[in-house]
Amino acid sequence: MPDVPPIAPAPPTAPVPSPAAAAPVPSLRPERRVSTRTVALIVASAMLMEQLDGTVLATALPTMARSFDTAPLHMNIALTCYLLTLAMFIPASGKMADRFGSRTVFRAAIALFTLGSILCGVSQSLAELVAARMLQGVGGAMMSPVGRLVLLRTASKAELVSAMAWLMIPATIGPILGPPLGGFIVTYFSWRWIFFINVPIGAVGIALVTLFIEEMREPARTPFDVTGLVLSGTALACLMFGIEMAARGAGSRTVTGILLVAGMGVGALYARHARTHPHPILDFRLMRFTTFRFSVISGAFSRIGAGATPFLLPMMMQLGFGYSAARSGLITFAGSLGSLAMRFVAPGILRRLGFRPVMVWIGFVATALLGTMAGFRPGWPMAGIYLVLIIGGFFQSLMFMAYNTIAYAEVPRADMSAATSFYTTQQQMMLSLGIAISAAALAGSMAVRGHAAPELGDFSIAFLVVAGLAMLAPMISTRLDPEAGSEISGRPVRTGGGPAAAVAVPASGGGAGRAP
Repeated sequence: MPDVPPIAPAPPTAPVPSPAAAAPVPSLRPERRVSTRTVALIVASAMLMEQLDGTVLATALPTMARSFDTAPLHMNIALTCYLLTLAMFIPASGKMADRFGSRTVFRAAIALFTLGSILCGVSQSLAELVAARMLQGVGGAMMSPVGRLVLLRTASKAELVSAMAWLMIPATIGPILGPPLGGFIVTYFSWRWIFFINVPIGAVGIALVTLFIEEMREPARTPFDVTGLVLSGTALACLMFGIEMAARGAGSRTVTGILLVAGMGVGALYARHARTHPHPILDFRLMRFTTFRFSVISGAFSRIGAGATPFLLPMMMQLGFGYSAARSGLITFAGSLGSLAMRFVAPGILRRLGFRPVMVWIGFVATALLGTMAGFRPGWPMAGIYLVLIIGGFFQSLMFMAYNTIAYAEVPRADMSAATSFYTTQQQMMLSLGIAISAAALAGSMAVRGHAAPELGDFSIAFLVVAGLAMLAPMISTRLDPEAGSEISGRPVRTGGGPAAAVAVPASGGGAGRAP
């Protein structure tokens, strides 16, 4: 029988994937259409619109009160209703981005904010204005955290420091540019243009998001935590409304106390709920990531000082120094100059020093300069005041950029949306708490010293109180690993293993880099 050549085995066939397995994970293509800087500028422009809106509005409230034939004090509801809406909807922003896509939600947030601006501008009564401001609040609640999420999912680890520097510009200059811009519009135009100027900015923003930002969403659908949204929204709304009332001295102490106690009580119920829910709307389990935990805790104390400064400094200049609102605005603007200068050198500083030295030593210097403002007096040379504010703005902005960047060093991609919601909520709470603490310190000093109106010494005490609290931040940061965030900053890691491995971004999660 002739030899029969062996039959070669058939090449293995690739297994047919199931429909679920075949579904690709939406991610950025390797060849991105635009640079990370372009995406950062688009996001920053939208956030600048939001930051300017609230501070511009505060200047126009007396004029708007006359237009609506109501008491100026009643106009505070136009500010507080916006804060309440923010508190209620910020926690849901990350889940919405995961479900519907970050580009879709970010674009819808800009559209809602712009539509709310139009309705504010055409409002004929205080009730109509409040309803329109709440619509703006829904857009604003999604705009900031989802915008940050877009950037985090776009930037590689090496680009994250530079991208965050651009993103911090609106948060820095918005509250400072707002008052003089609002005064100019109210003086030379109608107050309605405060809202109408948002329309072309919003329209351009929607177009740029559509053209240049890619859609990104998480493929896994998780159940939406409705109970958690109700509990967290109620707790945050009560706390922020109570803090706002305490800071402005509006309403009775009884009502303020009830709001604060209710907020803490409902917050405790939410904490209990979050421990048992698999996907809570605000996930405290994120605190297991070391760098995120340090950024949240240390940043909380620093933001108390940051929230207090825009509240205390203009009042000190006007009531203590006797300066006009326009002159005090030009002085307080100096801090933003230092912050803008920081953007150009921050990547190099973080690459050379690393995150912990910036959070510790730069934090000490920034807080010391905050305390120095307690010594401001009319006899100071103006150059000295400008120098303190410019250098203080530079160091404070650098410190916050370190906080905002290192927070996401260990967070896996799947948890990034939850992390941005949690972090943005914490930021908003601490900035509001800074206003409340500084207002309480100012009122306490006036009561102890028997002053009917605040004097320079009272402002000094308030500055020292918030600076003392802010000084806890760099002290806490001394416990952070020296090599934490090296992969993001680009700083060479010391050889020989050791603790640096404990802060590396998990390979499976992708960290703050591109989607796999």
